[in-house]
Amino acid sequence: MPNRLLDLPPLDLLRSFVAVGRRMSITLAAQDMCLTQSALSRQIQALESSLGYRLLVRGHRSIEFTGEGRRLFRSADAMLEQLGDVVASLRPADTRQPVTISASIGVTALWILPRLNAFQQAAPDIDVRVAANNRFVDLEREQVDLSLRYCRPEEAPQGALRLFGEALVPVAHPALAVAAIEDPAQLRRQVLLEFDDVSRPWLQWAAWLRGAGAGKAKPQGMLRFNQYDQVVQAALAGQGVALGRLELVRPLLEQGKLALASGLPPAASDYAYWLLTRRDAGADAVIVADWIRAEARKAAG
Repeated sequence: MPNRLLDLPPLDLLRSFVAVGRRMSITLAAQDMCLTQSALSRQIQALESSLGYRLLVRGHRSIEFTGEGRRLFRSADAMLEQLGDVVASLRPADTRQPVTISASIGVTALWILPRLNAFQQAAPDIDVRVAANNRFVDLEREQVDLSLRYCRPEEAPQGALRLFGEALVPVAHPALAVAAIEDPAQLRRQVLLEFDDVSRPWLQWAAWLRGAGAGKAKPQGMLRFNQYDQVVQAALAGQGVALGRLELVRPLLEQGKLALASGLPPAASDYAYWLLTRRDAGADAVIVADWIRAEARKAAG
C-alpha cells in the first residue's frame, strides 16, 4: 500500500501556492506571506518541480491556473482552511494571543515602532505582532486585530476612527542648513529626496514646489525611493531634503535629528490616518487600540 504522506509536497510550498491562488498575484501574495516576490516565485517553482507539472501560466502582468493548478488549488485551499480551523479550536482557551497590527511600511517604521517599546514596558503581558505591508488587509478574513489606514475621509471604512490628519513640510539634516528650499538659489544647491510613488503625486516634490510658487525651479539633483521610510532615512543621513509627512517625522524634528527646510506653513492634505478594529477583537486588542488613540492625541496636541 503506497504511503501517501511521502507523496505530498512540503506544507510550506502548498501554503505559498494557496496564497498566490487566493490573490492571483505573486506580488500581492508575497506581501501577505512577508516574503520577497523572488522568494515566493522560487517556492512556486520548487512546488512545480516536486509535482512534475506546471501549476501557473505566467503572463507579462498576470498569472492563470493550469488545469492541474486549478484542481490542486481547490483542494489545498479547502484543506488549509480546515486545518487552520482545527488548530484554532484546539488552542487552550486561556492562551493569550498576540495582538496583530497592520500598517504600511512607512507608518510602521516611523510611527509605530518608535513608540512600541514604551507600550511593551507599560503592558509587558500583551504581545504585539506588527504586520507591515502597503495594502489594505481584510481584518476579518486575515484575523488582523487592528489596522492603521491612510486614505481620504470618504474612503475610510465604516467604523474607522480618525487618528490625525496629514500636512507636508520640507525637512533636512540640520548640517545642510536649508532654510527655504523654495528659494531657487537654495534649491539649485540641494538634492531632493523623492518618494517614487506615482499613485500619490501629492507626496512628491513637483506638487509641493508648484504650491510654493517654485514650480519652474530646478534642484541640483534627485534621489528616488520606493518606500517612504527610506526617504526619511536618507534625510537623516544628510543626503538631501525630504518632503516630510509631519506626524511621521515630528519626533525626529523634536529630537533635533531633522530640521524644517522651509519657512512656509505646512501644506495640508485631504488624506488622514485612521484606526480600524476587528469586530471580534479581544480585550488585549482594545488595550492596544486605546494606546494608539492616546499616542495619536499626544502627537496631534
